[in-house]
Amino acid sequence: MAARFQNYEANIPMLLFFSIWLLPTLRVILTRIFRMNVYLALLVQILVSGGTHIVAKAVVGKVDPAIILFLRTIISVSAMTTIFFLRGKRLRIDRGDWGLFLLVGFLGVPINQYLYLYGMKFTTAANGALLYAATPSFVLLLSHFFLREKITGLKTCGIALAFIGISIVIFEKGVSFSSEYTFGNLMILIAVIAWAFFTILGKKLIVTYGALSTTTGMMICGTGLFLPFGIYFSAAFPFSELNAGDWMGIVYLSLGTSVLGYLLWYYALSRIDTAKVAVFSNGQPIVATILAMIFLDYTITGEFVVGCLMTIAGVSLSQLG
Repeated sequence: MAARFQNYEANIPMLLFFSIWLLPTLRVILTRIFRMNVYLALLVQILVSGGTHIVAKAVVGKVDPAIILFLRTIISVSAMTTIFFLRGKRLRIDRGDWGLFLLVGFLGVPINQYLYLYGMKFTTAANGALLYAATPSFVLLLSHFFLREKITGLKTCGIALAFIGISIVIFEKGVSFSSEYTFGNLMILIAVIAWAFFTILGKKLIVTYGALSTTTGMMICGTGLFLPFGIYFSAAFPFSELNAGDWMGIVYLSLGTSVLGYLLWYYALSRIDTAKVAVFSNGQPIVATILAMIFLDYTITGEFVVGCLMTIAGVSLSQLG
């Protein structure tokens, strides 16, 4: 598998032109985001997220996930706080909500982002995207146990079907917990569960503080929690060895995924139901698989197709119930 990514620098610039274009126009883009149709915002979020899996897979092949996350959080939180204050905002968080902000930040950065990047070292971009597509099923299940929301029989069947599909993909190369491939899938699965908790808990904060304030506060808390680990791991890292392709990938993950993607996600949560927002993640494996075939020479297996169809069908069924 590693051989497929040895020449990724030749392909990544074509995929990441968005990162360069984003830097000088970020403020204009974010101003328009908060005026756009919510479903258009979710469409853009799917495209950005689909590209995220391709870029992450390429970059973790050369750069340690802890270093990527350290640089990603520094860049993204700097950009987010700049945008926040340029819009004339002030971050005023009630004393009783700081604990929830810290928890959401912990789930969103040290847990979700790190485990995702670490897992991508061992599995494929398409698998990562498909596992994230199961987010709605986890959101429904966790909402039932923690928020006492009712789950109908149809939704239960959908969740079960989605989990069977996920299992097929996780153990695509055989049921072996000693396999690096399975290990990578399981790490991403834990990251997805963290993202589901992140979505549920973040909804309450959005209602109180709005999408921009919630995203900014969450990123500041998450970055602060990971910062000591990032400094420790970066102390001996040879940053001079990073080339233009590496930096472009990190910029994409920082500004494209962590800033634009998070804002679009939380903006949508502030406008429509959580379940409706989560179901749009179904588009991620489709976009990611197409991009992986183009940029990473990815070969689709029969097990992946079956698991993908079952997962997407199950997630869709759970939203209809």
